[in-house]
Amino acid sequence: MSNKEKKWPATEITMKDTSKLIPYARNSRVHSEEQVAQIAASIQEWGFTVPILVDEDNTLIAGHGRLMAAQKLELKKVPTMVATGWSDAQKRAYVIADNKLTENSTWDEELLKVEIKQLEFDQFDVTKLGFGMDELADLFLDKDLGETNAFDEWQDMPEYDNEDINYFRTIKVHFDNQEDVDEFAEKTGLKLTESTRFIRYPENIKEDLNAYRVNGTDDAA
Repeated sequence: MSNKEKKWPATEITMKDTSKLIPYARNSRVHSEEQVAQIAASIQEWGFTVPILVDEDNTLIAGHGRLMAAQKLELKKVPTMVATGWSDAQKRAYVIADNKLTENSTWDEELLKVEIKQLEFDQFDVTKLGFGMDELADLFLDKDLGETNAFDEWQDMPEYDNEDINYFRTIKVHFDNQEDVDEFAEKTGLKLTESTRFIRYPENIKEDLNAYRVNGTDDAA
């Protein structure tokens, strides 16, 4: 039988009890609490779109993070696929390959920025995409204009002692003159007064994507 004629080792989705699934003891992929929370948020938003891959004995081959997220959400059953006919070496190898192969792709950053800006415009919570706040900040830097990552710049500042990453969703903006203040207020649609202390931007979702001005220009994405 040629390779093209071989049957796929996993062809059916079966719901299995999470309590009966056994993590592979030598899984070398580490899932942080933050990542598990991200996966859990993804499951809540889109459902369980990728089944967990197990062998005939219910030992996990792929999907350790998804199982941890399911347990975090207290799901009793999850969709699984059973890989049949694999040798022990094949199963151990795929535990590694499943994780490494996904790392070997790259992003078209310009298209990625367009998509993220459009999602923000559509009022979708982009924190569910899996990017950290520091990654998003770095993505939208205009390095040609000499912009630097604020997360790196703030490391020696007192505010950085706060371990809650959400703390950095607010930023202090200092203006040199009233003209810059007025321009910022016009672009963001915010009312700025002498008593203004904290601003969450964008407070209003503008109909025009130009309001985001993420690239430091007035051009639309």
